[in-house]
Amino acid sequence: MNYNSLPQGVRLAVEAAQNKKAAGISVLDLSGVGAFTSYFVICTGFSTPQVQAICTEIEEQLYKEQGRSPEHREGRGSSEWALLDFGSFIVHVFSEQARHYYDLERLWRSAQKLEIPDEPEGPGGHGGSHGSSRHSSRNVAVGGSHAPGEAISK
Repeated sequence: MNYNSLPQGVRLAVEAAQNKKAAGISVLDLSGVGAFTSYFVICTGFSTPQVQAICTEIEEQLYKEQGRSPEHREGRGSSEWALLDFGSFIVHVFSEQARHYYDLERLWRSAQKLEIPDEPEGPGGHGGSHGSSRHSSRNVAVGGSHAPGEAISK
């Protein structure tokens, strides 16, 4: 799985989350594991306003570009976990603490995973996902030298 092979709606959701500085963006391909949807887009926001802004941006971009609205929403007023169900894919926006607690990547570990490197911080910045204890070594994306939006599949 690579970024360009993802459906346009999933790519739009990833780009919208990046626009609002979501961290740790991952896409799980659930199509081969008999799940109720084809993809999960999972990301982290670090405050209630950021979680809400990420959701709003995703909804606005999908409506603007594809005329799509979520079939279902959960947790929009929450700072811990918000869910946007677009049918063929579901977006989960977590606080850092809730993401560690629910650990969807572990629960769906049989699914193919694509990690999207965090955006560099500013011109020539050295931001990015440098791996952490929450990811196994086969899933670590080392960022900073990748083009914005470029994905790494492990």
